Amino acid sequence: MPAGFKPILELQEITKAFGGVEALRGVGFALSPGEIHGLVGENGAGKSTLMKIIAGVHADFSGRFILDGKETRFRSVRDAHAAGIAMVHQELSVAPDLTVAENVFLGNQPTNRFGFVQWRRMAREAGEQLKRFGIDVDPMSRLGDLPIGLQQLIEIARVLFSGARIIILDEPTSALSPPEVERLFATLKRLRDEGTSIVFISHFIEDILRVSDVVTVFRNGRKVAETRAAETSKPALIEAMIGKGREALEETYTHDVMLPPPAEKAVVLNASGLSLARSLREVSFDVRAGEVLGIYGFMGCGQLELARILFGKLKPDQGTLAIAGDQKTFRSTADARRAGIAFVPESRRDMLFHQEPVYKNISISVLDRISSLLLKPSRERAIATRQVDQLRIRPAAVELDLGMLSGGNQQKVALAKWLSYPPRLLVLCEPTRGMDVGAKDDVIHIVRDLRAKGLAVIVLSTEPETVLSLADRIIVLKRGAVVREFSNERISKDRLLEAA
Repeated sequence: MPAGFKPILELQEITKAFGGVEALRGVGFALSPGEIHGLVGENGAGKSTLMKIIAGVHADFSGRFILDGKETRFRSVRDAHAAGIAMVHQELSVAPDLTVAENVFLGNQPTNRFGFVQWRRMAREAGEQLKRFGIDVDPMSRLGDLPIGLQQLIEIARVLFSGARIIILDEPTSALSPPEVERLFATLKRLRDEGTSIVFISHFIEDILRVSDVVTVFRNGRKVAETRAAETSKPALIEAMIGKGREALEETYTHDVMLPPPAEKAVVLNASGLSLARSLREVSFDVRAGEVLGIYGFMGCGQLELARILFGKLKPDQGTLAIAGDQKTFRSTADARRAGIAFVPESRRDMLFHQEPVYKNISISVLDRISSLLLKPSRERAIATRQVDQLRIRPAAVELDLGMLSGGNQQKVALAKWLSYPPRLLVLCEPTRGMDVGAKDDVIHIVRDLRAKGLAVIVLSTEPETVLSLADRIIVLKRGAVVREFSNERISKDRLLEAA
């Protein structure tokens, strides 16, 4: 920013709490006109929370919000839009059942003087905008029929060409191929040169350094560093992110771990050459009995798609799966379950019933084994009680509605659901996300106990702490491909981040 320029946006002493837990603590942030400002930090560092305050998503916070030199406060996203601020969120917010054109003009369709939507004009202008972004697609096609990466590009294009003067992009390259990333960066630089201010959040530090003018680092709800992108490096940013040697163990788990030699036991699962559209490229690995395989990568690296392939939710375009040497083709999750695979997804809401008692959530996966025609609640309760005791679920009341339990204990219930009749392979997505230190420790001990009993476990996580605390062997995914494997060596958090 040339000398004498004032920030277009300035935040001072911003504090924001959720349920008594502070997500932001006294944070300051400034954005200059015609600047690309990169934000980096671990999951939960506070980046997205601060940006949602700027975008009007979170209105309840303390501190000063100064726009164009005047203190203000947005009460809604509509207020932010009216002030020329737009945000592309990490989670897609498209309308898949609408057309591409309707998504490009979502909430802002062109109308005639009678208030009727001008469909032809909308399709024509949407097509023109997308072609400026290098996207050649029928504007009248259904958005949900397009690949995820293309849906993400269209959502980004909607915001980039909305006329907003401040644009916030949260993990915009997570599902994009390298050529699409290049197109995005070229567009961002063009908008910057035209005077648009852009905030760019990404776990891909190489992307941050390539496209940003300034980089700010967040850690544990605080801003800990700000520097010109040209004057820093990936190792320096990683060290600022993890606070090497400065944070308590339970906050960052920065200690090194020694990975053991490869297991000599039988291979339970072999994956060979798995590929899926724009998500996975020739992914191969195996996991053995009594072993925990960690699969680490940033958001959008292909982890979730890989987990869904392993459990029969998705069918790969290429590649094979073999269970104990027997090649399998999973046409459904039922096929995967019959092969001895259990799956706990990243979202507990996808597999649990919060309005039902604990015992029903635990017994639902084994009902076909404990009853033929009539349900036997006493048998269900007995199975659930045994699991509640073994996994130390609290409160230990199987009749209690699941929604009354803490998030950590709900995650234990999600595990208990599969352990009544132990599987051969347990696939865990983000098993400790959103838990306090005590609950994380409980889950870690549960997984280690299962490993000791001979179960094969795959842990997929974007949190390096989780992988380091659980895995015997670690593979790193980056943009859909395996880029590194760690085994029988000392490994640390910063080495994982460097590889990803």
